[in-house]
Amino acid sequence: MMEAFQKGADGVYVVGCLEGECHFLTGNLRAKKRVEYTKRLLDEIGIGGERLEMYNIAASDGPRFAKVAKEMHEKIVALGPSPIKSAAQDKEAA
Repeated sequence: MMEAFQKGADGVYVVGCLEGECHFLTGNLRAKKRVEYTKRLLDEIGIGGERLEMYNIAASDGPRFAKVAKEMHEKIVALGPSPIKSAAQDKEAA
């Protein structure tokens, strides 16, 4: 997740299985903990944890997946470019 931000992503969302229905048993629970940790880290370094979200969606729920993708896109557009991009652009302009 952090690599995506380092490479210039304005936002990232992680989609996992519904809780209790993961083929990998606890994979989605581990992912949730990692997302929570990374959100705190993003807040600490000034990027903003709100740029990272996790959603639990059933594999058969394509309409929900599409809705989440649209919602996340709208959220990121409203937040604007990543502070990493702004800092890089400021550095290039100097």
